[in-house]
This record gives sequence, structure tokens and C-alpha cells, in this order.
Amino acid sequence: MRIAVAATPEVAIPSLQALLESDHELCCVITQPDKPAGRGLELTQSPVAQWAEKNSVPLYKPSTEDEIAEAVQGVEVLITIGYGKILSQSILDIPTKSALNLHFSLLPRWRGAAPVQRTIEACDSVTGVTVFELDQGMDTGPIYNVKRFALDSDISSDELFTELALIGPEALLETLVMISQGLKPTPQNPTESTRALKLTREEGRINWSLDAEKVSAHIRAFTSNPGAWTEFRGSKLRIETPCVSELSLPVGSVQVIEKELHVGTATKALQIGFITSPGKSRMDSKSWVNGARIVEGEFFG
Repeated sequence: MRIAVAATPEVAIPSLQALLESDHELCCVITQPDKPAGRGLELTQSPVAQWAEKNSVPLYKPSTEDEIAEAVQGVEVLITIGYGKILSQSILDIPTKSALNLHFSLLPRWRGAAPVQRTIEACDSVTGVTVFELDQGMDTGPIYNVKRFALDSDISSDELFTELALIGPEALLETLVMISQGLKPTPQNPTESTRALKLTREEGRINWSLDAEKVSAHIRAFTSNPGAWTEFRGSKLRIETPCVSELSLPVGSVQVIEKELHVGTATKALQIGFITSPGKSRMDSKSWVNGARIVEGEFFG
């Protein structure tokens, strides 16, 4: 089949590579226009744009609906993977067979902008990917295919994005077979839906008064974007890689025990793996402790 893919983030690349190596024709890749990035705010291509150029796949960076419509003319299937723009029904009607989305949750659970992060934050034990037919709702279209993935108790959002990106290609290729066979997708059950609202920086603040498992889940969900943070000596510290210990400390209490940094929660203390101070690079907590010189009675908050 003739396929166009509208995608922007790095997690789309395994699926793009699989389509390129398949018997299907990857007609073009559509991605967001170059955006300022880095300290110098230089215009930078999306990871998908860089992949397309490296693999000599026709590349479009449309800024209008008409330009998007022109790019998808003549294709049988349009696939979106984190494109970053909601497509109008007039665009979705152009492909002759279907317009699909690869979504990083088991729909209808976690519809919306941040399914991976909300999955971890909620302490879900299983997630996966869903391939569904696009409509004008927010991830509400009928489902063709799902692939499940069991979560480890210490997985972060960054790690889960990587894992789900690797199972996406199989789900997509199987869906294309289903479409070629004339199979129809299954409607979602709206009573089972939950919303995965976009994360905010303020929401990343750590509430140490929750139990250790919930604090750990919150930190791992917000790693590394937009980041989980706490206040210490008037500055914001980004916290990563927590581990639930067997120790008990007062809520928010910061103590160094056997050279490891621990912070109290409502239940067990968390051992902290990495910290990023303002204006500094990410460092392991042991190195941070050596410079911070923690004194008794100090707290994260």
C-alpha cells in the first residue's frame, strides 16, 4: 500500500524504519516545521525530519492545512505518530483506505497528550500501544490492534517511551494486513475511558507527604520532561531514579545514610539516584551530597 506518515518525535523512528523495509511504499514523511532549540535557539529539524533526509524519503514540513492535504494526495493510508497537530476531517478523508494513529496506551484508557506519563503516575501494571482509525474526537476512533507491555516497578517515562516505540512497528504492520483483508476496527467503549492531560511544570512538584510508591511513581512519570522537582535551600532540584528503601524518616527529611541520599515520605524513605541543581549538569546523588554538605534537620519541600 501507498503510505504517508505524519510524525515528529524520535519514538516514531522504529515504525518508520519498519515501514521503509516492508513491502509497502513509504511515499512521504510529514513533520513539524523546524523550531528554535538549544541555548542559541538555532532552527532545528525534528528527529523524524533528520531520519527522512538520511534515508532519502520525501519530506514535507507543512505549515497550513492546504500543504498537508497536498502532501497526502494519492496515498492509501495515512499514519500519525505524535505529529503534534490535530488533523481536520477533510485531511483524514483523503487517504483511500484509512487514516490511523499509533497511540502509546491501551485505549480507551489514557486518551490525550500524556498517556505514557499518566500510566506510570497511576501505578498501572500493564500498558501497551493501540492502532486505531482517526476521527474528530480525542483518541476516540475504533481500534484495529493492540500490543500489551508489562511495566517494571521502577520504569521511567523515558524508558517506557523507548519500549513502546519498539513494539509499535509490529502493531502497525499487522493493522495494514487487516486493512488489506477488508477487516473492520472495533468501536471503543467510552465508559472505560480516562484522560491523559498534558503535564505542567508546576505539577511536577514532588509531594513527599504521599506514600513512597506514589512519590516514586510521580518522579518516574515526570522523568525527564517536564521533570519532577523539589525545593531545597531556596532552589529547585530535579529528582530522578527513586528507589523505595526499608528505612522510615519524617516526611521530606533529607538524610545521608551509608553514603546514600534518602528522603522521607508518608511510609518508607526513598533512596535518590540522580539530582540536577539549577545551572548544573545531572549528577549522581553521592556527588551532589559531597557538594551540598547536608546537615541534620534539613528537608526537601
